[in-house]
Amino acid sequence: MSSADHLPIPGSLLLVDDVGEREIVLHPTPSNDVNDPLNWTWKRKQLAFWMLMAYTWLWGFASCSVYSVLVPLSEVKGISLAALNAGTGYMFLLLGWGGLITQPLALTFGKRPMFLLSSIANFGILIWQVYITNESEWYANKVIQGFFGAPIEMLVEVGITDLFFAHERGFYMGVYTVCLTASNYLAPVWAGYANDNLGWEWVFWISAIIAAILVVLLFFFMEETNYNRGTSELSEKHDAGVVHDTESPLDQDKEDATVTITVATASERALDGTEWSFAKKLMPFRERYASNATMFAMAYRPLLFFRYPVVVWSGILYGSSLVWYNVLNATASMLWTQVYGFSASKVGLSYLAPTLGSIAAIGYCGFADHKFLLWQTRRKNGIREPEDRLWLLLLMALLMPTALILWGVGAARQIHWFGLICGTFLIGFCNPPMGSIPINYTTDSYKDLSGETLLTVMIIRNSLSFGIGYAITPWLDMGLQNTFITAAFACMAVVLSFLIMVKWGKTFRKRSRVSYWKYVESSVMPHH
Repeated sequence: MSSADHLPIPGSLLLVDDVGEREIVLHPTPSNDVNDPLNWTWKRKQLAFWMLMAYTWLWGFASCSVYSVLVPLSEVKGISLAALNAGTGYMFLLLGWGGLITQPLALTFGKRPMFLLSSIANFGILIWQVYITNESEWYANKVIQGFFGAPIEMLVEVGITDLFFAHERGFYMGVYTVCLTASNYLAPVWAGYANDNLGWEWVFWISAIIAAILVVLLFFFMEETNYNRGTSELSEKHDAGVVHDTESPLDQDKEDATVTITVATASERALDGTEWSFAKKLMPFRERYASNATMFAMAYRPLLFFRYPVVVWSGILYGSSLVWYNVLNATASMLWTQVYGFSASKVGLSYLAPTLGSIAAIGYCGFADHKFLLWQTRRKNGIREPEDRLWLLLLMALLMPTALILWGVGAARQIHWFGLICGTFLIGFCNPPMGSIPINYTTDSYKDLSGETLLTVMIIRNSLSFGIGYAITPWLDMGLQNTFITAAFACMAVVLSFLIMVKWGKTFRKRSRVSYWKYVESSVMPHH
């Protein structure tokens, strides 16, 4: 038997102790340090989480407001709408690829300074947008905005994995994707009214004020969540002293899983140390969390994860949800104004429907996801496989194609406008689960390298978003009905591909375990 056969399969773990009182197993195993984020009090964790959500909501809200003023901006600045939209495409591209620089820096020197830098830069970028005079400046502005905005796409999720155990992450990832999606949908609503009543400049000025408020909030209330435990899932498994007995398939599953048994909560264990003072929490830099070699490896290693099917599939699924969002954005103004005679303010108001849909999705990708995963785990004698939660995509395979047909085919047949509103509500409802589920799948599968694998996911996601910008116009030349029937079937095919991962996902993870654990062990720094 080769040494690789003794390595646990990444992502397979014992989440419920079926031998004892069927208590939930804490994973990863927390240290005894009172300042380990996993040991923080409930209030301290919630404050940290909602600061991450404040960053997500306010950064996304301020940055997406421009969509409602593209026409007046084009008229005043003499920049074509095609150029303005192309600049937005470059921003989305850099939101993904920019992470190759921002992510390693954040994981090495701290997430708090990176979030602060991102917010301060966005404040300046939004003010700059008022004074832009030509296409070149616009392109430069959007590229820089995308680069500094990269943490919103992949660093927030890693912050959530710092704070919460495996059985808790599903709910909080769901809330994150709802905040990310809803902020994008809601921004055009207020921006349209600000443009009509105050002028297009005030859309940028108000956005800059929001960015400034975010900087103040983060400076005083956001804590650093980076923490070196000096261990990985692999070392935890070995330290647990697991007895290998492979007489039955269930025993083999448990041998493959990472099975550290820790059921005591932080409040039930004796913790060492003293909680950091408020002044120390405000320090922008506290310690170094990775070596130079690891930092540089994190800059190129996400490109190596393109060979991991789990990561690539997650990126494609998440990217597809952004594609349908972009298709909605590209056709909304045209359909509402030309087919239904809506005014600009009513077009903005129509975005309340997908906003409400996104908020409603908390119940599905938050609460239902969490309960479903625990039910699946208990049904399988305590073993959690990352593929377990993928079954929740079955509803998305029905609702998202229905939404696209309601929107595009409905407009082509000129059905009542409320039908299209229902379609946008469903699109808004489906987008968060189609983001949170692949994010959770990736972090559950490769937790110790989630900062890097999520970067790979976002590179794929945002590259698809960038590419669809060039495909939308020729696609629409097919006619509304044909375009959206095609889109509906393409969407269904992509979502139903989760069945491939349900069938072979564990095999893919098993094949990646040698290289994965090699990367993990080379990245672990001892805790001081």
